[in-house]
Amino acid sequence: MSQTAVAIAAPAVVKPKVGRDDWIMRLCMAGIGVFLAVAVLLPLYTMLSKSLENKDGDFIGLANYAEYFNTPALFLSGINSLYISVICTVIVLGTAFVYGYALTRTDMPFKWFFRLVAVVPLLTPSLLSGISLVYWFGRQGVARELLLGESIYGPIGIIIGSSYWVFPHALMIVITALSITDARLYEAATALRTSAVKTFFTVTLPGCKYGLISAGFVVFILVFTDFGVPKVIGGNFNMLATDIYKQVIGQQNFQMGAVVSVILLVPAVIAFSVDRIVQRKQVALLSARAVPYQPKPNRKLDMAMLAFCSFVALLILLMIGMAQYAALITFWPYNLELTLGNYDFDLANGGGWDSFFNSVRMSLYTALFGTIIIFFGAYLVEKGRGFVAGRSTFHAIAMLPLAVPGMVLGLSYIFFFNNPANPFNFIYGTMVILVVATVAHFYTVSHLTAVTALKQMDAEFESVSASLKTPFYRTFFVVTVPVCLPAILDVSMYLFLNAMTTVSAVVFIYSTETTLASVAVLNMDDQGELPFAAAMAMTIAYTCAAARILHMLLSRGITRSTQAWRTR
Repeated sequence: MSQTAVAIAAPAVVKPKVGRDDWIMRLCMAGIGVFLAVAVLLPLYTMLSKSLENKDGDFIGLANYAEYFNTPALFLSGINSLYISVICTVIVLGTAFVYGYALTRTDMPFKWFFRLVAVVPLLTPSLLSGISLVYWFGRQGVARELLLGESIYGPIGIIIGSSYWVFPHALMIVITALSITDARLYEAATALRTSAVKTFFTVTLPGCKYGLISAGFVVFILVFTDFGVPKVIGGNFNMLATDIYKQVIGQQNFQMGAVVSVILLVPAVIAFSVDRIVQRKQVALLSARAVPYQPKPNRKLDMAMLAFCSFVALLILLMIGMAQYAALITFWPYNLELTLGNYDFDLANGGGWDSFFNSVRMSLYTALFGTIIIFFGAYLVEKGRGFVAGRSTFHAIAMLPLAVPGMVLGLSYIFFFNNPANPFNFIYGTMVILVVATVAHFYTVSHLTAVTALKQMDAEFESVSASLKTPFYRTFFVVTVPVCLPAILDVSMYLFLNAMTTVSAVVFIYSTETTLASVAVLNMDDQGELPFAAAMAMTIAYTCAAARILHMLLSRGITRSTQAWRTR
């Protein structure tokens, strides 16, 4: 009997229909993508092109780079930047690890105090540490003898000042890494009678190694690209960031400034890329059966950690304390009477009270519009449906600003936005360009914070709303925003604080009407008006502290009213 072959046609693959909500989300993502392209990608491309041109705008290839590497003074600046960055990374990483270990792994008293003191440098511009060091160890400093004849104006001052202001950045990462641990590992080590030293090297260090590596790269990038500290206390010790400033402001050599910017950008991008690769290798350290680690009292260890943390906290307080004291002195060191005259900024040549109020306005605009753009962009990446390639590309672009130094971004804005042919030329010299530059400069950390908060929300919220044909924007405002409100406040505060204290990202693009407080500190220092500079730096610090306290109070109130679901 013959058999008849029956052909069964396979069902055709039908692509899901792209609905109205999906199109709206794609258009919104495209809009924010255009913002990032205009704020980051196109300026960087313009700067790279400028480095390949001569002063007449003619293409000359790599001739500018050849001139750079054949100029010993310029080439030495790159070596100096690497040298300082490596030393600061070793010092800060070691100090932050011991300090963080004391806060998380010991029963040391007064932990709340040491946590509070550690964040003080975050509230001040990096210029403040340089000013304080001048009063401590300068030619007329109160403790200049402690340097044994060495000058504070150079690598010593840069290392001390840079270590001071990047310390809390490293500490936050280290504390996070040390806080994630499973107590069962230590219980097993105790049961096996493993020595404390061996437990440290086989359990503690492996458990936080990725956090330490990440903290190390963060410190390296921050120090390598910093402008404030070497500008105030560097003296004749040149670094790449100060070279950019000298080439552009001092010599009006924009082409060589672009070359130095590219040189400054390359190590920062490499360090950032390596950090990303290392973090991908990190695996989850906590399982559902993990037991929280509770440090046990150990008098010798606790007292040793208390002494160490007290010493570090004392150094931080001495740094900020000297800046405040200098801001109240009539005429250092000849007339030490206290006065508030140094806060009459309108008498200073570097900037008046208008600079301070401009900074407050710019910081508020940055916090408001930056938070809206960044959080909504993170929502589109994390909660968007379909369009995988577009979301991945958007996320990659959002990660780029973290690797771009502020000096490089600011110089790029001169080349891009100051071009009369650019349709966005109208924002050059206005408050708008300062806000755009600041949002772009600090975009990545805020984006990652928002994405982390959004990942904690179950994807079923969006699935249920889609099945009920509820517009995505209604779900966004009714569900997503209230749930993520603490993270939204954190993003806004991060943007505000950094906008108040940043120097490098805005030093090239402010105008006479938009002078900022941090730039005024720099200008006052250039004019030799250190008391006014110290007073302005402390005014910035007090403003940031007040904003931080307000943020804490708002967070508590909002948590009680909108986050009750988090507690039983």
